[in-house]
Amino acid sequence: MASRLIINADDFGLTPGVNRAIAELHQAKALTSATLMATGAAFEDAIAIAHANPALGVGCHIVLTDGTPASPPQSIPTLLGPDGKNFRPSLVDFIQALLRGKVSEEDIQREALAQIQKLQRAGICVTHLDTHKHTHLFPAVTRSLLRIAERCSIPAIRYPFEQSWSLALDHGNRIRRLQVQLLSRLKTCFEHQPQIRDAHVLTTDGTIGISATGNLYSKTLHEILHAIPAEGTFELCCHPGYNDSDLDRITTRLRAHRDIERNALLTEVPALALHPNAPQLINYGDLAAHRSRRSTGQFVPDAGHETVL
Repeated sequence: MASRLIINADDFGLTPGVNRAIAELHQAKALTSATLMATGAAFEDAIAIAHANPALGVGCHIVLTDGTPASPPQSIPTLLGPDGKNFRPSLVDFIQALLRGKVSEEDIQREALAQIQKLQRAGICVTHLDTHKHTHLFPAVTRSLLRIAERCSIPAIRYPFEQSWSLALDHGNRIRRLQVQLLSRLKTCFEHQPQIRDAHVLTTDGTIGISATGNLYSKTLHEILHAIPAEGTFELCCHPGYNDSDLDRITTRLRAHRDIERNALLTEVPALALHPNAPQLINYGDLAAHRSRRSTGQFVPDAGHETVL
């Protein structure tokens, strides 16, 4: 059996240019999945694109830092930054607060539920969860999101750790690779969460492209795609878009590189499909247990509210 690959674009809903890139890539068969930001500036535009492209898997990109909450701010006080209205703008500040026990898991769950339900009420069948800046690397966030995934009948979550074979390609700058390697110490804790261990919430065998974020050029992408093992299910994490005036108004470190990633995907993914041992391109909705839940009538899509199995 050939390996399987989910090609997922983060930041769906960030700007119209990011949304347009996601639609174009999906229609060119160079992208299978995207994760939507519930409070992104171009949320409504993303919803329209999602409905116009039903084969595109759409997950929820849970934002807990550097963004605006979907919940009333007073209901999630431990997630807020100095202004008392928005999340902490710094990932480092969020991590420090998390490690010091200053962030309530109940607040994480309340906010994650609000973001997911905003997508559901817009008619989105949420295929999976991941997080802005991979905050669910950390056990408190992992636990919170897995509880909410079960509560909302969301079948899958991103495995937020890069594979050793992908890291060995030495993509990305040295500091980022070192950070990714150090954080891999949390892998065992993630894998031992009961929802993951018992496959109540599904995941892949690993996410690739994390260390290459900001360096996903055509050559880099070509090397990654052609190094994928013959067996297993993997996710390629990417951030395509258009570097336009709308993006200028957004706080993001990925600007010109969004154009580079878009062009790399347009070139390399269709070319990969011509390879005799190419991985099967899927989205999170194609994972086996999701299909099983649908076939037995246990999974209720587009509920518009919390759904419990």
